[in-house]
Amino acid sequence: MTRLAPLCRALALTSLVAATLSACNKGSGPAGEAPAASGAASGPSGAASAPPVGVTTVTAAKRDLAVELTATGTVTPLSSVDMRPQLTSVVSKVHIREGQFVKAGELLFTLDSRTDEAKVAQAQAQVARDQAALADAQRQLTRSRELLAQNFISQGAVDANQATVDAQTALVASDRAALAAARVALGYARVTAPSAGRAGTINVYPGSAVQANTTTLVTVTQLDPIAVAFSLPQRHLADALAALPGGGAPVSATLPEGAGKLEGRLKFVDNLVDPASGTVKVKAVFDNAGGKLWPGAFVNVSMTARTLKDAVIVPQAAIIQSARGNIVYVVQGGKAEARPVQLVHTEGDDAAVTGVQAGDKIVLDGRQNLRPGSAVAERPREAASGAASAPRKKASAP
Repeated sequence: MTRLAPLCRALALTSLVAATLSACNKGSGPAGEAPAASGAASGPSGAASAPPVGVTTVTAAKRDLAVELTATGTVTPLSSVDMRPQLTSVVSKVHIREGQFVKAGELLFTLDSRTDEAKVAQAQAQVARDQAALADAQRQLTRSRELLAQNFISQGAVDANQATVDAQTALVASDRAALAAARVALGYARVTAPSAGRAGTINVYPGSAVQANTTTLVTVTQLDPIAVAFSLPQRHLADALAALPGGGAPVSATLPEGAGKLEGRLKFVDNLVDPASGTVKVKAVFDNAGGKLWPGAFVNVSMTARTLKDAVIVPQAAIIQSARGNIVYVVQGGKAEARPVQLVHTEGDDAAVTGVQAGDKIVLDGRQNLRPGSAVAERPREAASGAASAPRKKASAP
């Protein structure tokens, strides 16, 4: 037993060394070959060009594009008159109701006019008296001329009678002017509507004392037609001025909450630009027979300032803002070519540009992965959207 123990330990040690050497020999072959294989694979991959970038394209089109200007407008009446009396008096009668539509010249209020009626009567009596004196002076002048022809009086007497007639004629004219003034004052006792419109709140009642040019009786506001005032940027001032002749450019007013849409015409452009905001005030007039537009209300206004003829249209989403300006990628011969463009006008999702031609294929989706000269692979937009969504589904599964 004592002899066998060292022998067993030696055999075990020899077996362990042999197993270790065998394992090293087996691993050295593949390990030595792996770097060579890796180096062989990396060489062709670095030399090959990048794979084509999948993109979707749209064709640049040429068509007319309307330049639509939008703003928030305020409904303003063409006329709104505060009715004030022209004399100090007392209200005798109110002929209208609050909120009533009145016509031009319709009687609104009657004031106490007894004092003015007396003044008119007095002026009429004065005219009658002076007319009688003028008639007597004319008879005296006629008689004196007859006596002068018979040499019974001198020429001086005739001249004196002529002066009396002239003075009396002027006095009658003055009396008639005073009578006309008295009648004007009497006419102020009848307060009439200056124009057609809607009466607002009535502030006086029969028996109310009113002060001349101070007390507001009622406000009459014209509702049909009616105006909408809004502001335009200074860069569109030339378009607005060019649209004024020929009836003005068409303007649309959209009422809030889907209450409807009305069509009007541009009628006024202000004579100065607000230096604080860089805008100019304009006004459009609308027919308002249905009373949909109410003074003080806000509406959304859109106006066709002009139309760009034969403009090249591309999607706004295809335009890339770079350090050197706006560019788009155009597909030429299977490769992406960067084209600088100038933005003329935008309308919705469309943009009118210069720098590309109608018929050019403009990259829309996938432009963020492109570089000038990149190879591209066009695909339909539906396929592109499906391919884009597939990786997201695959990634979410784990």
